[in-house]
Amino acid sequence: MRQFMALVVVATVTLGVGACAKDAGSSGSSSSLTVDAGDSSCIISETELEAGESTFKVTNTGNKVTEFYLYASGDRIVGEVENIGPGLSRTLVVNLAQGSYEGACKPGMTGDGIRQKLTVVG
Repeated sequence: MRQFMALVVVATVTLGVGACAKDAGSSGSSSSLTVDAGDSSCIISETELEAGESTFKVTNTGNKVTEFYLYASGDRIVGEVENIGPGLSRTLVVNLAQGSYEGACKPGMTGDGIRQKLTVVG
């Protein structure tokens, strides 16, 4: 009887957690991008994306510890990932509204960074 009750509890929790997951068919857009952050380059896989949730997988292909920043107009920081060692990756997830942005890789974690413009359409 205890095993049966434990099974019922596990099934109920699993169904509850599944109901909280984002429905793949729900409204809103989701973009998945890669960022190649080198010592002298910053290559974002797409420069035009749909408004909504965007995931940036930042991989440090250089020899220096790096950071990745996403800026809105006026250099307002929308999101950032820091302390990405050589050969490592980090993920940044942000919800972007329509507008102009810049991605910036900062090898050595200093300066304005190597920037690439991004456009988010509505």
